[in-house]
Amino acid sequence: MASRPNGLDITFNFIDVSPVKLPEGSSDLFGSDLTSLCTGSSNLFIGTTDGFVHIISSAFRVVRSFKAHDAGAINHMKQIKGTSLLVTVAEDLLNEPVLKVWALDTEKKDGGPRCLSTVSIQNARRQFPISAFAVVDDLSQVAVGFANGSVTIIRGDLIHDRGARQRIVFESEEPITGLETQEGVVTVLYISTTSRILTLVIAGRGQGQPARVLEDSGCALGCMTLNHESGDILIAREDAIYTYGLRGARAKLCFRKPENIYQWLPRLCGIGLSAQSGLSKVQLHQKVWDQSGDELFGTTTFTLLDTDLKFIAHNETLISPMKRIFIEWGDLFVLTTDGKVFRYKEKSLQQRLEILYDRNLYILAINLAQKIGIDPLQQNAIYRKYGDFLYQRGDYDTAMQQYLRAIDNTEPSQVIRRYLDTQRIHNLIEYLEELHDHGRATVDHTTLLLNCYAKLKDTSKLDSFIKAPGELKFDLETAIAMCRQGGYYEQAAYLATKHGENDMVVDILIEDSKKYAEAVEYIWRLKPEVTYHNLMKYARVLLAHCPKETTELFKMYYTGKYQPRIEVEAPPEPEVQPTSTVQSLAGMLPLRYVTGGGSESTEQPGHLNEEAAAVPQAPPYTIPKARTAFSAFVDHPQEFIDFLETLVQQPDLKKGTKIDLFTTLFEMYLDTAKRQKDPAERLQWEAKARKLIEGKDIPISTSNVLLLSDLSNFREGSTLVREQEGLHLDIFRSFTSAKDTQGAIKALRRYGPDEPQLYVDALTYFASSPQILEEAGDELDVVLRRIDEDGLLSPLQVIQALSNNAVVTMGRVKKYLSENIERERKEIATNRRLISSYKSETAAKQQELESLASQPVVFQSRRCQSCGGTLDLPTVHFLCKHSFHERCLNRVDDDAVCPVCAPTNSTLRAIRQRQVESADQHDLFKSELQRARDRFGVVSDFFGRGVMRSQSTLDG
Repeated sequence: MASRPNGLDITFNFIDVSPVKLPEGSSDLFGSDLTSLCTGSSNLFIGTTDGFVHIISSAFRVVRSFKAHDAGAINHMKQIKGTSLLVTVAEDLLNEPVLKVWALDTEKKDGGPRCLSTVSIQNARRQFPISAFAVVDDLSQVAVGFANGSVTIIRGDLIHDRGARQRIVFESEEPITGLETQEGVVTVLYISTTSRILTLVIAGRGQGQPARVLEDSGCALGCMTLNHESGDILIAREDAIYTYGLRGARAKLCFRKPENIYQWLPRLCGIGLSAQSGLSKVQLHQKVWDQSGDELFGTTTFTLLDTDLKFIAHNETLISPMKRIFIEWGDLFVLTTDGKVFRYKEKSLQQRLEILYDRNLYILAINLAQKIGIDPLQQNAIYRKYGDFLYQRGDYDTAMQQYLRAIDNTEPSQVIRRYLDTQRIHNLIEYLEELHDHGRATVDHTTLLLNCYAKLKDTSKLDSFIKAPGELKFDLETAIAMCRQGGYYEQAAYLATKHGENDMVVDILIEDSKKYAEAVEYIWRLKPEVTYHNLMKYARVLLAHCPKETTELFKMYYTGKYQPRIEVEAPPEPEVQPTSTVQSLAGMLPLRYVTGGGSESTEQPGHLNEEAAAVPQAPPYTIPKARTAFSAFVDHPQEFIDFLETLVQQPDLKKGTKIDLFTTLFEMYLDTAKRQKDPAERLQWEAKARKLIEGKDIPISTSNVLLLSDLSNFREGSTLVREQEGLHLDIFRSFTSAKDTQGAIKALRRYGPDEPQLYVDALTYFASSPQILEEAGDELDVVLRRIDEDGLLSPLQVIQALSNNAVVTMGRVKKYLSENIERERKEIATNRRLISSYKSETAAKQQELESLASQPVVFQSRRCQSCGGTLDLPTVHFLCKHSFHERCLNRVDDDAVCPVCAPTNSTLRAIRQRQVESADQHDLFKSELQRARDRFGVVSDFFGRGVMRSQSTLDG
């Protein structure tokens, strides 16, 4: 059976009995001469009728003997615990009893110990034997009870023999059957008579007051002993065993052999073993009983009881009556009247447990182990066996309780396999929870426990498990994974948040709960490094569901202004989420920087205002390159443009970053414009793109602008760039290649004055097809007129250019041709007049030269050309008909020249010299010829300078 019966109805054989072989030198001491016996200091002390004290070793050999009293037998002895003092009392009915105190650690010359003090015990000169004897531990007081019912207290310094006082403190008509002392704040003396149990304070508060009656029923001689552990006394009567405290009876233990209980109980009123001291508790409850001569006939039943656990540890019938019982050296010894000594040694704990196991008394085995105080791991083995027994009987709930108690050193798999049945899932949950509480759970145990919760749909238990205070009792990653798998997203988020797994919290909010707004808000409260990781991981998802908030987060982070939010902002609009076991995660997540609730803000407005005024500084972090965010905005052009527009406004951008941002923004403008169906909106986006590349020092490379403009069919972009680069011809040709006649006309009007060649190209373009000619309209006449005015092409070249295609008719160029012919005629007539004039002038000059060379010259000038005075001799006349006084000239030799004509002549000579020198500068002639509009005129001019003449002619 699994439980034991009530009372003392069950008997075990827990004691091994063996006779003690006494040495020859000491066997006689255990005979009829033995009058008293006590133990202490690992020795046995025997008092005899002749007044000797014999000290016996554990081998039962006499180690020392000395004469303690000259007269009387030593009927009482007490070895003071923890000292070398021995108290002896010898009785002689003719004289008063004598008490002596011996110092066993000293030695006189005769080899005996020194007697410290000697006291004659007084009983008002009444000669009655001593029936009870008690000594306090410090030997300051000794209580002596007599058979006439009186109790004498001896007080004084018995160790140093400084005198002692005696006083009879109690008297009664009944004989004293027992005395025990309880020491504490006050020292109490328990007194038992045949009809009463009393207490008397002999030291401390209350000393001097009369004895107080605890019970009006007494006990027989030697049937009272003290439990030194609890301070209570045990009383044996014929009906039961009683426990008394200072306030009266405490407990009662029935026993079915009242006829001789009074004989054996004082010798062992309780057996309680410990792993260290064996029968130490037996010693505490030991009380010597002196059997009278009348009781020596017949047999005696010797029984050992465990009064705490209420079972009989040993029961036997002795052939010879007991004379003394003593406990020393860890065993119990019984001395019989025939002088034999028997050793009662308790079986080992394992042997006793096996006895209990065989009888299925597991509860008693557990109580026994706990009473002895064995190692908890050894106790767990008992719990496990008890659990196995209950499981086999089908008592699964009680069996689980035992497994739980033995959880520290039980292989969990052994228990778990037994409770895998669905009907016993509650027991399995209980065991798995206990495994986690004891820190013995593995990943598999956590997984199994969470699966059990999910199977039972027991959310409350799951919450209690994961929200339990204290240290983490399970594998965090496993628990979160199982909660997510089972749909318990709130619990998973709670675990991740509580233990700082911010990445996992974001995963749960986005992947499982689909709480995108809460996810953005949570990310915004993290450290910059963690924020960046999660933002890049889920950027596309968040932009798809929360574009505004996510874009704002991107802008703040990439501009270096990010700082964790200290207040939670509710999403502007509730999101429609899939059905889940969780209603909302936002209210559950603990926020690190969240301010107090509304009630707190009402109570402490000043404090909160101060916090609001103190704007926290943005934590330092490395701003990532802008290009790292570009891929996140795929399929989100509007948000991307908003992001780029914010970044391009940042000061002190690096050159590479600036190029990336402006180029990408320009591309996004063009792409957005290209996708617009409304022309007005398209023009707006194109205007933004055009504004981006206007001006000087734009960060976008020319090749990128041209490429992107061409891909997006944005001619204005190409035009602006080519214009900035001075590529006017390329601008015009881009329009002509695209057959954009109006664009070509605009480019011609804008750039034609600076690039005359454009008119020549425009002429060719207008004449390329009838449709283009029709689109050009009167612009052909403008081009022809400009070509004619600037002399870009001769009329013949114009005719040749127009005749390449049969597009322009003679009627379209009739006016141009007639004007040119008329002008040419006028020029011919003018040239002819000039030629005639030049011929006449040349003939006149030649005639004048001939005249000067062959005919005399008459000088008629009367005044000097220099001083203006009247000419007088000597006078100098020049062929130029200028006359001078000789004195007015600097030189009058053959090289003299006319001062009036000298500057003109010098100029003519210099001109002539330059003509001669330029005759060999053919490169100058070619460059002038290429730059000039009237090339024939240039040839004529250089011909006139003598370039076309030979060197000999020039020299001549």
